[in-house]
Amino acid sequence: QVQLVESGGGLVQAGGSLRLSCAASGRTFSSNAMGWFRQAPGKEREFVAAISGIGGRRYYSDSVQRRFIISRDNAKNMLFLQMNSLKPEDTAVYYCAAAGTTGWRTPTHDYEYNYWGQGTQVTVSS
Repeated sequence: QVQLVESGGGLVQAGGSLRLSCAASGRTFSSNAMGWFRQAPGKEREFVAAISGIGGRRYYSDSVQRRFIISRDNAKNMLFLQMNSLKPEDTAVYYCAAAGTTGWRTPTHDYEYNYWGQGTQVTVSS
């Protein structure tokens, strides 16, 4: 059974940092693109960042560009999201996801992802 489990969320003041982790089990995703999405109350789920299956190519949404860093540790089957300079508008449930695509692509649409975690809450106070 494939599982993605996020951790690292919490409450932080504006300007602070958090590091989210996502542990994958049940299969290896070392060749698959992986990504982070988030959903704020009353809003649709939105793309945050993606990293390709090979080459470590990264892509970010405009709202998090230059503040967030996505990375992966294929040996441990883990995905990370370092979030810096957090803003109240970053408050959301954050989800990690694994895509079916391999190679250099960095998918940005949720329908391109086959596996999802249960989410972790990030709250940024002003």
